[in-house]
Amino acid sequence: MRAVLVGPAWPYRGGIAHFTAMLAREFGRRGHVHVVNFRRLYPSLLFPGRTQYDDSDSPMRVDSERLVDSLAPWTGWRAGRRIAGLRPDVVVVQWWQPFFAPSMRALARGVAHAAPVVFLCHNVLPHESRPPDRVLARMGLGGADAFVVQSREDGRRLEQLLPGARWAFNPHPIYDVFDRGRFDRESARAHLDLEGDVVLFFGLVRPYKGLGTLLEAFARLLEVRPATLVVAGEFYEPREPYDRLVGRLGLEGHVRWIDRYVPDEEVEPLFRAADVVVLPYRSATQSGVVQTAFGFARPVIVTRVGGLPDVVRDGETGFVVDPDDPTALAVAMRRFFEESRAPAMERAIVADRDRFSWRRCADTIMALADAVRAPR
Repeated sequence: MRAVLVGPAWPYRGGIAHFTAMLAREFGRRGHVHVVNFRRLYPSLLFPGRTQYDDSDSPMRVDSERLVDSLAPWTGWRAGRRIAGLRPDVVVVQWWQPFFAPSMRALARGVAHAAPVVFLCHNVLPHESRPPDRVLARMGLGGADAFVVQSREDGRRLEQLLPGARWAFNPHPIYDVFDRGRFDRESARAHLDLEGDVVLFFGLVRPYKGLGTLLEAFARLLEVRPATLVVAGEFYEPREPYDRLVGRLGLEGHVRWIDRYVPDEEVEPLFRAADVVVLPYRSATQSGVVQTAFGFARPVIVTRVGGLPDVVRDGETGFVVDPDDPTALAVAMRRFFEESRAPAMERAIVADRDRFSWRRCADTIMALADAVRAPR
């Protein structure tokens, strides 16, 4: 079979570029895969981080053809015509941001029914939505024949935007590629100079991530047991309010800041050293952070938002609590440590891994492609 994947890939950084590489690897096991990448992703004025490019020592590389300029929608149409000439069995387009709607709609038109076009939605609408987003999303998503969503809530959101859309739910697959076998728990802690109970908050810091709630909950945990909170990720908002909150709560010396994008080779020691990974999100669709934690068999504590309850078995692979509730979050962390829940949860995560396999994701995509082809 021949598959074409459209989306950011190396040399771009981040979770969606990682997703492209992992899905390309799975489709490559089934036949030929061709990756169509961006030659310009975000214009610099719209990108809040230090760089869009992956400067890891050993990044997740994938061969790609860089065709699409996000500011030039006609390049999407040309890419679509190029894809049509490859005569693929399926075209998989990664969707996460309405900003790309003009170029992705043009690309789908360029394919011109040469193959089923399946949009794989990371977020149907962005976490921090703006007034034009729904209009742009309808435009961009309207070019697809079918959709894979990674949370049931996103499926409902898709139906509101495009009534009658053909879609299937498949949870975000597991990120186990960061486990390079270089560290165990003790060597990772020695490497990072950590000891005792360790809680990890990982990923870009943005308003919807709820870091302030976690800091308040962590202060309550410290009232009953010593611990360290590691916050590892680049800030996409000012850090100063969090520094002031740390001071007000008396958390100095208990919070370790790694205030930058974490390159691939540094992911393993962080997750190996942590006892539990906490996602105190105020809103969500799904999360690659959960699947990175599961890749290391690390339990998680998440909030009851978006697709997070779809993937975390409450009390088995982690805890699920209400959002914006520091007391509930503190109770969950305290239970995790005081009841010594880690060993049982780690075993449950390992037993649950097939539910999050890349094979299953590719099977879901191909089932949709077959269903699209059937009436023709």
